[in-house]
Amino acid sequence: MTVQTADLTRLTERWDRFRAGRATALATEHGWLTLTSFHWLPSAPETLDGVPGLWRSDGTTATLTVSAEDQVTLVSTGEPVVGTITAELADEESLRWVRYGTVVVELGVRANRYMIRTRDSQSPTLTEFHGVPAFDYNPGLVLTGTFERYAEPRTVDIVTANPEVPGVAVTVGDVVVELDGTTYRLAAEEGQLGSLIVTFFDDTNNVTSSHWRKLELTRPRPDGTVVVDFNRAINYPSAFTDFGTCPAPVEGNRINAAVEAGERDPRK
Repeated sequence: MTVQTADLTRLTERWDRFRAGRATALATEHGWLTLTSFHWLPSAPETLDGVPGLWRSDGTTATLTVSAEDQVTLVSTGEPVVGTITAELADEESLRWVRYGTVVVELGVRANRYMIRTRDSQSPTLTEFHGVPAFDYNPGLVLTGTFERYAEPRTVDIVTANPEVPGVAVTVGDVVVELDGTTYRLAAEEGQLGSLIVTFFDDTNNVTSSHWRKLELTRPRPDGTVVVDFNRAINYPSAFTDFGTCPAPVEGNRINAAVEAGERDPRK
């Protein structure tokens, strides 16, 4: 076995572990694969399709009124809910609020409006899940880029997977990388522990991959270089469900090539 072959085997095995961990993280009881509905809360108490109780929001507080027959419990304590309960959240916050049967109701605020999403552990998207389809590992798409940090973070308006929910990205710098002879500058957000998150379009979108994907890069090295491994490009939850409000790439984060690495469209 040559050194080159040994290195490829090691990298492929590491990627296989990454894929297995990714599948495990997705397939949780009330995770992203279990979203089954999305509702904006009305201003007056109303019933919502498929959800027990009366729901409303006055803009600052969400209110739910249920009876004992609804068999609703609090997610946090398991205590039965009878009568009226309220909750207050800030924009972009979410709370797994109440449960009935196999369904957990997530309360959230998006675009300064209260919404709920149902998460059903018996959703076919979860029960029939056997992993995310992905392109074969491609060592040619493990690239070295350079991170150029901005003097100050930049706040950029973006769209999301839900046309009624505008979004905002806070970018901290550009990842500069060359692919097929073309140099790209991809605006990056900051993740945990100094990682970088790049959300991008490419020519596989809506063909073999979903509408867009994201890639988390490890903290840049002291010299500013960073590994850009497109094999680790993953889908946002909106690739699996119609009820996500996932952020689209900022303008300019487009690769004019088919990046045939990472996750494919799980609906095809």
